[in-house]
Amino acid sequence: MLRGMGVDLTLFMADWERLGSFPVEDRTRALDEAMWPPDDDGRPGWQFPAGPEGAWCAVYAFRTTSGSYRPHWRAGDGWADMRPLVDQPVRGAVDGFLGGLIWDEVPAEDPALTGADGFFPPAADPRYPHLLLAAPPGAVREKAEAWRRAEPCLGLLRAPFAAECEGWAGCPESFEAFTALLREWGGVVTEAARRGWGLVGVP
Repeated sequence: MLRGMGVDLTLFMADWERLGSFPVEDRTRALDEAMWPPDDDGRPGWQFPAGPEGAWCAVYAFRTTSGSYRPHWRAGDGWADMRPLVDQPVRGAVDGFLGGLIWDEVPAEDPALTGADGFFPPAADPRYPHLLLAAPPGAVREKAEAWRRAEPCLGLLRAPFAAECEGWAGCPESFEAFTALLREWGGVVTEAARRGWGLVGVP
C-alpha cells in the first residue's frame, strides 16, 4: 500500500458490474466523472451523483479526517505496532477487517498493487493512479463480516494502544481517534456490502 505522507484519499463505492463495463484503463476516470461536479457543501458521509442516470457509485467524505490519507496510514501503522499484544481471536478479527483497507501484513500482496487481479491497471504502470484500495464485492462482504466480529472487541485494544502508540509521533493522536476512524471504516464496508458493491481508494 502506498505510504505517502502528503497523499489524499478519495474513497468510492461502486457497482462492480457497471464499473467493469468500462475499459480497464478508464475505470478510475469513470468514477471521477460520475461524481463531477463535486458536492462542496462539506457534508460527511456518502454523496451520490446528481442527474437522471441511476446512481451506480458514490464517494465518501470521512467525518474524522480532512481528506488526507495520513490518519489512515497512521492507524494502519498503529495496528501493526499493537497487534502482537492482542489475543489471537481479537487479532484475527481486526486483521481480517483492516487487511487491505489501511494495513497489510504482507504489503506485497496488497490487491491495490496488482490492480485487483486485472480489474484495474497494475501499480507498475505510471500512466494510471496508484490505487490506495481495491476491494471487489466479495472482499467487501468479508470485511463487513470481520467488522461484526471486531467491533465488540475495540475496548480490548485500549491497553495495547497505550503501550505501543500513545505519545509516539506518527501514531494516531488518541485511542478515541483511532477507534472513531475504525468505526467509520466499519460503516463504510457495511454499507458497501449491503449494496453488493466494491470499494476503490484513489489518491
